[in-house]
Amino acid sequence: MPIKQVLLDQRVPVKIWTTDVDELSMVQLSNIASMPFIYHHVAVMPDVHLGIGATIGSVIATHKAIIPAAVGVDLGCGMVAAKLSISANDLDEKALQKVFAQITRDVPVGRAQHADDRILVEAAKPFEAGLKSLTDRHPELLKAFGKFSKWTNQMGTLGSGNHFIEVCLDETDQVWVMLHSGSRGIGNAIAAYFISLARKDMERWMIQLPDRDLAYFPEGTEYFNDYVEAVHWAQEYAMQNRQSMLDLVLLALSRHLPPFVVTTEVVNCHHNYIAKEHHYGEDVWVTRKGAIRARAGDIGVVPGSMGARSYIVAGKGNPESFCSSAHGAGRRMSRTAAEKYFTEADLANQTAGVICRKDKGVLDEIPGAYKDIDQVMANQNDLTQILHSLKQVVCVKG
Repeated sequence: MPIKQVLLDQRVPVKIWTTDVDELSMVQLSNIASMPFIYHHVAVMPDVHLGIGATIGSVIATHKAIIPAAVGVDLGCGMVAAKLSISANDLDEKALQKVFAQITRDVPVGRAQHADDRILVEAAKPFEAGLKSLTDRHPELLKAFGKFSKWTNQMGTLGSGNHFIEVCLDETDQVWVMLHSGSRGIGNAIAAYFISLARKDMERWMIQLPDRDLAYFPEGTEYFNDYVEAVHWAQEYAMQNRQSMLDLVLLALSRHLPPFVVTTEVVNCHHNYIAKEHHYGEDVWVTRKGAIRARAGDIGVVPGSMGARSYIVAGKGNPESFCSSAHGAGRRMSRTAAEKYFTEADLANQTAGVICRKDKGVLDEIPGAYKDIDQVMANQNDLTQILHSLKQVVCVKG
């Protein structure tokens, strides 16, 4: 469908693929569009909702500057999915219960991490030199890491919040594995450190901002290159983290299900990141804060909530979205509001047929707290083509 809203009373237009936008998100979008280095327009995906500084579900092209808080604190957060050679006929309730328990044992979730004797050494080793180079120049980062100093132990761990691991069935009843995670505590520490530096720069240069979380690094200034280097390090770490977890999950499945192989290329895509790209005749920095790249033919993953469908998509390369797509359903209400509004009985009803936690501890992730993923997909049918629809049968939450 065409763009639903275009806000023109800004320094640059804001193009929105939905009419379902709350007032506070509109304020954030207006603030972003007022920044002097925003390029061409701001693209807003149909899963848009309130973020810190910048709305989640926004695509922000910038000329010679980057806003660290717009990139976010879970640097490189994203999705990975793989189709397997087995089908629903190879699954039964007892086996899936064992799979749920095995994944929970093998992949640390929440604040947990791998014990020292279970560190994924080979996966973590390629990241040592880059991190040492960064901390040699920014020794304060070592303090920022704090409890995350054992970053190697976090390789292959899920984290918390809306991160998840799922076993799904597609439209032909083929089995898929899908998971959502990012750069864990070390990515968060890196982001927080540079966001603080950007705020201090604004104070030192006496630059007035519509929101302190829109503090930025101009190209050529003291911290710009180091921030870009650090973000790219975290993005690569996040991608390897997802691949490492996928390997652990496949091994867990192999212990309780019939023999299988991965039958398609693994889809591993970021939805919180920066990249240098060419749009409308210029090389610019593109920040996707809760959005995936969707150039023509790009394969991506757009997940729903823990009781709804998810989608494997192919990008259509729509220039109006800076070749981007929604990254998921998007929250309709805050975690606190969801915990007050819904009950554990609601959670059980909304996740019927899914083997997952159904207790108060995950009530903030109830499907009713999210937008309708099918409406999101309908709103962006000029951005992506649906290749597969997935419905979870097992969900492990962070």
